[in-house]
Amino acid sequence: MSDKPDLDAGDAAGEVTDAGPDGAEMNFSEKMSYADYLGLDKLLNAQQPLGETHDELLFIIQHQTSELWMKLALHEINAARIAIAEDRFRPAFKMLARVSKIFEQLNNAWDVLRTMTPSEYTSFRDDLAQSSGFQSYQYRLIEFTVGNRNKAMLKPHSHRPEIIQMLQAELQLPSLYDEVILALARRDFDISPDVLERDPSSSHRYHASVEAAWKSVYESPEQYWTLYELAEKLVDFEDYFRRWRFNHVTTVERVIGFKRGTGGTGGVTYLKKMLEVVLFPELWRVRTVL
Repeated sequence: MSDKPDLDAGDAAGEVTDAGPDGAEMNFSEKMSYADYLGLDKLLNAQQPLGETHDELLFIIQHQTSELWMKLALHEINAARIAIAEDRFRPAFKMLARVSKIFEQLNNAWDVLRTMTPSEYTSFRDDLAQSSGFQSYQYRLIEFTVGNRNKAMLKPHSHRPEIIQMLQAELQLPSLYDEVILALARRDFDISPDVLERDPSSSHRYHASVEAAWKSVYESPEQYWTLYELAEKLVDFEDYFRRWRFNHVTTVERVIGFKRGTGGTGGVTYLKKMLEVVLFPELWRVRTVL
């Protein structure tokens, strides 16, 4: 007697059956499959290297996956901003914690890109022409949404009216940090009208009244626990965001040294200047005065 399991007539004839191991669905001729739901055919065919060098695929996938993570980050930051405006802090905490983890993923991605040597990148760099991560509108939207609103950064997108419209619409809204400051004011902290009535399209600048509010929160965390936790969620996010910027600098220097960027920036020199940008200045300065 054979030890092999019996096959039913359908399997023996090579037909597809609906029942698989442990009841797994096997027939998707008229049902939604994993690939259908995720749009994998479109997603996995979105990588179109311009040359035949081995490492160009790594470069493309690195940047495409980063854009996907940024899309999710924007989804979470926008939802957190709305929740804070509505005084729904617990959901906002979950969303902001997720954003920090997203930037941890983005940080880890630099480790993969750093496996590419200068000679490997040089083999296809000319194919990029003037395209550059500097032109990522999702990255610019993240900057605008959290509060760094440098309107000069609209210019790289001037050839895309729909992108300009999206970025300008964001500039008309209070940033994430603006909503946090408004939440402080709603809890009777004495925030200066200069802060509360500022043109939302401009970046928030350090103000002593905001630092004083955070000082009170940090000195009495039991009394202001919700705001205390909110402050730390923002610091967590900016911490990961700074690491992402720093890893960007070191990766670029490791791969191209101090060459100019493909988009015309000063490369490493420009990126190092970006390390000086502080999103939530009072939350960092308050640590000195406590």
